[in-house]
Amino acid sequence: MRLLLAEDERALSKALTTILERNHYSVDAVYDGQEALDYLECGQYDGVILDIMMPKLDGISVLKTIRAKGNLVPVILLTAKSEVDDKVEGLDSGANDYLTKPFQTKELLARIRAMTRVGTTQATARLQMGNITLDQTTFELSSPNGSMSLTNKEFQMLELLMSNPHQYITTERFMEKIWGYDSQAELNVVWVYISYLRKKLTALGANIQIKAKRNAGYALEELT
Repeated sequence: MRLLLAEDERALSKALTTILERNHYSVDAVYDGQEALDYLECGQYDGVILDIMMPKLDGISVLKTIRAKGNLVPVILLTAKSEVDDKVEGLDSGANDYLTKPFQTKELLARIRAMTRVGTTQATARLQMGNITLDQTTFELSSPNGSMSLTNKEFQMLELLMSNPHQYITTERFMEKIWGYDSQAELNVVWVYISYLRKKLTALGANIQIKAKRNAGYALEELT
């Protein structure tokens, strides 16, 4: 799951990015409102954490702009302000939630989980295909033969594949969704992680496989 974090306090941004990545999110971090707007106009995100008080363009202006353009990405607003009027303005501008600094990490994570569930058809925190289950809470991959934990990037890649069964996902899409625009990683890193996932699926006796198609990408298919 890919998030955009717009927070001008760099120390806080760095800390939040570390926390989010440890919880298996992919994060693009920006430090002013104009940069946040540019990223939102160019990329697709599962959620946005948007500070209100930022240079160049404040968070509410960013939010109003993307909502006016029909972008319904879930947004949590962050601010040091706690006045009711500020909360009302944020929510009336199209925010999904509002969090006042300082806040507890576990509360932020819970609110991210809640806002990214809204509007989805997923009833549980598990994805299943064939005899394989991916637990999105514990980040474990399991089958009747056992279970194993996935690394951050492994989890995000398999989550994307299992959320789109039988659909080919390009290498570029994996890079954009998981590594982000600013990544210096080479494209072949996708193949490396596909190889890791194939080995884990084999070890669990999976009856699904990751298939590759030239110029199309990778897709999950049942074994025949």
